[in-house]
Amino acid sequence: MTIRHPEKIKKPINPLKKKPNWIKSKLTNSQEFFLTKTIVNQYNLKTVCQEANCPNITECWNKKHATFLIMGDTCTRACAFCDIITGKPKSLDPLEPQKISSAIKKLNLKHAVITSVDRDDLFDGGAKHFYEVIIETRKNNPNTSIEVLTPDFLRKGDSYKKVIEAKPDVFNHNIETVPSLYRKVRPGSRYFASLELLKNVKKINKNIFTKSGLMVGLGENNDEILQVMDDLKSADVDFLTIGQYLQPSTKHHPLNRYYRPEEFVELNNIARSKGFLLVSSSPLTRSSYHADDDFAKLQSNRISQTNAKSIS
Repeated sequence: MTIRHPEKIKKPINPLKKKPNWIKSKLTNSQEFFLTKTIVNQYNLKTVCQEANCPNITECWNKKHATFLIMGDTCTRACAFCDIITGKPKSLDPLEPQKISSAIKKLNLKHAVITSVDRDDLFDGGAKHFYEVIIETRKNNPNTSIEVLTPDFLRKGDSYKKVIEAKPDVFNHNIETVPSLYRKVRPGSRYFASLELLKNVKKINKNIFTKSGLMVGLGENNDEILQVMDDLKSADVDFLTIGQYLQPSTKHHPLNRYYRPEEFVELNNIARSKGFLLVSSSPLTRSSYHADDDFAKLQSNRISQTNAKSIS
């Protein structure tokens, strides 16, 4: 019997599929784009826009919208869909809360989105660091609404409650895909643990908007998508985003197919019929895409919903 060393076993090569014309993003640079880049570099910050090769970076940075990536650029997990590097992260930067806060002020953001890599190496998964970033940001930017996109804090007990204690305006945690694909796509995560996290956020503070995102095109079927919608609605999630999975390289999970624009419209209509406060569904929809405008819609929809209940 021949023993093959793991490092000598070639990983499967998953060919990239040509993008259809409706999936291509605009590549236009502007003065605002370079201003955003300059401010990000000035404070030596990381953004998920860059690290995850987001297709919307040009459009968002032209509006001076950047999604800040805290706790480094190295993730402790290896999700098969993600382009962020995996490895042993560096220690936390104690000055990062101040840097993030200053950058947000300089960009004059009315809505700030803050996310992170998974930090399973930390005793609390980075919850305290999230807390400090939120508190510092709010102190120096009192008129800026704050949205966080967090890890699942798996096996970290109640550490996630520290993030809720800081009272972000939006608490986002992406479910990403359907349960049957978790072992291949999100091997370090657990579907029902993610649902429980979202449910608990709303239980603890009903005033915080909860949000989750789903990618399509990984190999799921329609019934599975509908089940995820039902599960998220049962967890009292307010806002659902649905976007097209774009395979980053031949080493990542293979793209099953591209959904057509009209299919995203159909998914949008179905999700809205299930009672979500807001739904964003399109090929290029991502967690923080148009997040500032969507936050305003969430507020407006909540007021309309409350008024409708009081009348009835």
